[in-house]
Amino acid sequence: METSGLEPLGARVSGLNSPHLRTADVARRAGYSVQQVRNLERDGVLPPAARTAAAYRMYGEIHLQSALAYRALAAGVGPVEAKRIVRAVHRSPASRVLALLDAAHARLDTERAELRQAEEAARAISSEPIEDVRAFDSMSVSELATALGVRPSTLRHWDAEDLVVPDRDPARGTRRYTPAQVRDARIVHQLRKAGYRIAPLRALMPELRRARRSDDVAAALAARDAGIAARSRALLDGAAALSAVLSLAASAPAAFEEQ
Repeated sequence: METSGLEPLGARVSGLNSPHLRTADVARRAGYSVQQVRNLERDGVLPPAARTAAAYRMYGEIHLQSALAYRALAAGVGPVEAKRIVRAVHRSPASRVLALLDAAHARLDTERAELRQAEEAARAISSEPIEDVRAFDSMSVSELATALGVRPSTLRHWDAEDLVVPDRDPARGTRRYTPAQVRDARIVHQLRKAGYRIAPLRALMPELRRARRSDDVAAALAARDAGIAARSRALLDGAAALSAVLSLAASAPAAFEEQ
């Protein structure tokens, strides 16, 4: 129950990270609605609010910083993982929080490394000559799967999704991949490793088969790089807010015990 005016402080308001903030104050400063702030408290992203004698919520700086941390982390790692990290601040030792942050940064670092590999591979693969194609240069599903290090079912899935569509043996109906299709499969493989989803690749692959192939791959990889950079910055912002939450929690442990 909230009102737009300042509520009188009751005995349950124990000085948790003053100044005291209303739900609307936290919502405005964190960029959320009042209901979203209540939901974050319900989900454990914010610690339990202190209450006045009239049962009005009263928040403190720790609640605001928790909301800001969640907002930034959600942009960096998604809402599910962001809730997990911020909840850990209120429920677990600081070492657990730091471990979760380290893991999030490690995943981004892995994505960056795979993106660099994809850029190098795409540059090399897209320039491979495909002239003078001979029938015996084609590969079966099992041969190509072995060459790429994927399962045959993965190639069949790419076929079903129109990412890499092989030829068919007219007599037996089995899949046969020409050198051009093998090259496309290698590009898809690298881009999937770099984090590309099926739907964007389905739209991109027809372009990759045209003369502008190299430019399209470069643009797609550049967009992925920008996305990783934005998520990395969001993690940095979230970590700053989490550091403030940890400091506030350490300075007022008794306030948490009373909740």
